Amino acid sequence: MSTHPTPDSTKLEAATEQVVTLYKKHKKIHPRTATGRFATWRWIFVWLTQIIFYGLPWLTWGDRPAVLFDLVQRKFYLFGLVLWPQDVFFLAILLIISAYALFLFTAVAGRLWCGYACPQTVYTEIFMWIEKLVEGERPARIKLDAAPMDARKFRLRATKYLLWALVAWWTGFTFVGYFTPIRELWDAFWTWNLGPWETFWIFFYGAFTYVFAGHLREQVCLYMCPYARFQSVMFDPDTLIITYDVERGEPRGARKKGVDPKSMGLGDCIDCSICVQVCPTGIDIRNGLQYECIGCAACIDACDEGMDKMGYPRGLIRYTTENAMAFHWGKKEILRHVVRPRILVYTVILAAFVSGLAWGLWNKKDLRVDVIRDRGVLAREVEGMIENVYSLQVMNVSEKAHRYQLEVSGIPGIELVGSPEIEVPPATTRTFSYSVRIPPDAVGKGSHVIYFDVRSLVDAKAHVHEKTTFLVP
Repeated sequence: MSTHPTPDSTKLEAATEQVVTLYKKHKKIHPRTATGRFATWRWIFVWLTQIIFYGLPWLTWGDRPAVLFDLVQRKFYLFGLVLWPQDVFFLAILLIISAYALFLFTAVAGRLWCGYACPQTVYTEIFMWIEKLVEGERPARIKLDAAPMDARKFRLRATKYLLWALVAWWTGFTFVGYFTPIRELWDAFWTWNLGPWETFWIFFYGAFTYVFAGHLREQVCLYMCPYARFQSVMFDPDTLIITYDVERGEPRGARKKGVDPKSMGLGDCIDCSICVQVCPTGIDIRNGLQYECIGCAACIDACDEGMDKMGYPRGLIRYTTENAMAFHWGKKEILRHVVRPRILVYTVILAAFVSGLAWGLWNKKDLRVDVIRDRGVLAREVEGMIENVYSLQVMNVSEKAHRYQLEVSGIPGIELVGSPEIEVPPATTRTFSYSVRIPPDAVGKGSHVIYFDVRSLVDAKAHVHEKTTFLVP
């Protein structure tokens, strides 16, 4: 027997069908310009970070760039410091400091890094400023997007993209200037003499800046940055976050200025949606804290402006904590709960690593010596003495030429064959070969410890006491 669906069952199946998509459709966000104290702070950080980034490669220290990561010569120059591959532990400590600083700032006040100093946020601000300058404010940009392509739209878009490309190219050029002296790079660019790697990285980094800050924008924060995903584990009920005061604001609704909201059964929120319009990630903070929130506080500025116009108290959207909202704490109670066990732990660890890094850099020696016994030349008898041959790798990590005095000790009657004085140019490694002899009856057969002392003749602090072995056959 066979069964056939009835018309009623077919209609029922069609009515209950649902289409579920795995990907959210992207909707272009046109943030409205926010003004206020937090917007001012964002632009202060934009200027500060970019003055440092674009300016450092052009500073000089003596006859070299003040900051240069010379990968070819394997030397990193940081003003008066010269760091070698052997100093990689300083980089490890610096990365640990960065991680703990991020943990500390996030535990105290949320995503401050994302909202004010993250390169994605900074360059997005710059690119949006250019977009506003060329195409106008939010309504004009929305209208231009919806309009068909004509001469005016083409001119505005071409101008915007050209300005974006110039900023992106200059960013890539500056980035490469940290690895190749930027003045040499500048001359090479104008004479069409750029190397292949310099050319690649200028346009590669510039292209990423153009795409990320100009087109992807909030999508980088939402889908590519891992920080948004694990930020919740760093928050606790005493973390300062951007919060909408539901108790004060609800129920929301429009009203005329001067009308008492309580007489209409309304809260202070006038439902103007300006807080949504200024959000660079397009969220509604009134729905609660969301992982998309980067903590830029644009919604606070926008809401405060609306409250001022209506004559209501500021702070409907503000920096506060979950506990402060639940227990109606004031500023004093909030600040009192900032100092809590996890904050103290982060602070102590961070202070310890910062102190260790400062101590290590301050006490970093300008002289390093490696002594290697030449295994290709066996211990031998020469002129009635037992002789071993050594290679001394002397590294002068300072930026001054040094003359060094060599001495050897550890066995009675030990002597150094060759000139006891050597000279090493600044920031250079030189290898010297020396023979060391001892009387045949000074010690027994086998391996014996001896010491090389290398002392600078111009700097008493530059002294190395290096241990090695002497082999008696």
